[in-house]
Amino acid sequence: QVQLVESGGGSVQAGGSLRLSCVVSGLNHVNYCMGWFRQTPGKGREGVAAINPLAGATYANSVKGRLTISRHDAKNALYLEMNSLKPEDTAVYYCALDPNACGIFNLDISSSYYWGQGTQVTVSS
Repeated sequence: QVQLVESGGGSVQAGGSLRLSCVVSGLNHVNYCMGWFRQTPGKGREGVAAINPLAGATYANSVKGRLTISRHDAKNALYLEMNSLKPEDTAVYYCALDPNACGIFNLDISSSYYWGQGTQVTVSS
């Protein structure tokens, strides 16, 4: 059974930093594309960043230069380094693994992904 477990969320002031982690179990994530998404109340889930083992990383325009996605293959983990945080970054953040054709690299959302349970990030002004 594939499971993704996020951690690292919390409350920070604007300009602060957080590092989110996502540990994958049940399969080796090395050859799969993965990503981070976020959702706020009343809004749909949106793509934040994604990583492709062959093509690197991609980011939503709203987070470029502030958030960095990375992976640690030996730990079967995915990370999101978040700097210069803004109140509009407040959301529940989810990691996801795309077991198929790497549509996640377009920051597309699909029910075919494996999803974590989410971790809350709150940025106060």
